[in-house]
Amino acid sequence: MITIIAAAAENNALGKDNDLVWHLPDDFKRFKELTTGHHIIMGRKTFESFPKPLPNRTHIVITRKTDYKPEGCIVVHSLEEAIATVTNDDTPYIIGGGEIYKMAIEVADCIELTRVHGEFEADTFFPEISSKNWKIVDSVFHDKDVKHAYSFTYQTYKRKK
Repeated sequence: MITIIAAAAENNALGKDNDLVWHLPDDFKRFKELTTGHHIIMGRKTFESFPKPLPNRTHIVITRKTDYKPEGCIVVHSLEEAIATVTNDDTPYIIGGGEIYKMAIEVADCIELTRVHGEFEADTFFPEISSKNWKIVDSVFHDKDVKHAYSFTYQTYKRKK
């Protein structure tokens, strides 16, 4: 089951200048819990936004650059190649960025979306989730608090058969 995992605002904003536009510690914790032990598939810019590779995950980086060889990563040149590279993992996660999400939404089985309540200026956006193809199967609201400047909702979508 291919799962997209993302945090997107109500206007589908993902980030700006290769960084997130909010800081939600509980969302980072959930991301870690869900993706640990799995393959994580991402574009080069997303990978380069990390200070170092994320522990206890197999990193698959999609890039057009033929000489790109970051240490500890599998480098591929298409989403199809990335998916074909996954072995011994029933739930690889697509973790971004915007272009990778646009391709992945056509082939994914599940979307784990953190919907951040607000609209943000951004240069990278999550694709529209069509109710024709997707249904929400779980939704958990998290209000803003001392650690979270914005309220948000964890939403799990499954592809309609």
